[in-house]
Amino acid sequence: MSKIKPYKNSDLGKKEQVTKMFDTISKDYDGLNRVISFGIDIKWRKKVVNIIKENKPDTILDIATGTGDLAINLAETEASKIIGLDISSGMLEIGKSKILKKGLENKIEMVLGDSENMPFQDNTFDAITVAFGVRNFENLENGLKEIHRVLNPGGTFVILETSIPTKSPYKQGYNFYSKNILPLIGKVFSKDRSAYKYLSESASAFPYGEALNNILRKIGFIDVKDFPQTFGVATIYKSSK
Repeated sequence: MSKIKPYKNSDLGKKEQVTKMFDTISKDYDGLNRVISFGIDIKWRKKVVNIIKENKPDTILDIATGTGDLAINLAETEASKIIGLDISSGMLEIGKSKILKKGLENKIEMVLGDSENMPFQDNTFDAITVAFGVRNFENLENGLKEIHRVLNPGGTFVILETSIPTKSPYKQGYNFYSKNILPLIGKVFSKDRSAYKYLSESASAFPYGEALNNILRKIGFIDVKDFPQTFGVATIYKSSK
């Protein structure tokens, strides 16, 4: 998983490369996301919010928050405090601007930090979310252990991540789109051509479905369930501690 990196000719580690990549594409990211997913990612995030709402958490952590889309959506919940954590200062700055425009600065705090070494005490958050971020962890299990550590007992952990359709013709269509169309969109619209090639390759190599469920169980999460979305091109994973 961690062998796939954004820049193949760089001596930097995956974490440093991912940080550099997101800093570089931060201004293009929101618009390109809408184009790449045909806007369906908005619907997926709403489903995550509805799952989080069920347990009425007071404190929420959104990891790999990026420009804050999910953190902003989570403001619909009854939570009194939402923290968006990301390793990219470029993405966070755009997120902060969006939060200010929506008047949510008293509810959402954006924090620069490493998801695999978080600056929070044990058992801090009632709910934790990660949307399209776990595949960018340098060490997946280390990141999940950190999430388990800072989640309150009985708390909810929800992952939204890309996955690969298993049924025809969706599987063939996805393979063609991810290998040919997605890198082309990135090449045309982004100043970092390697970024969208990496996003495509990392999605294809990342464990999904029962494979990721088993990793979550290994870490210690309980009540692990997965919910494939839109023919299986993304999956929502729900678990607890």
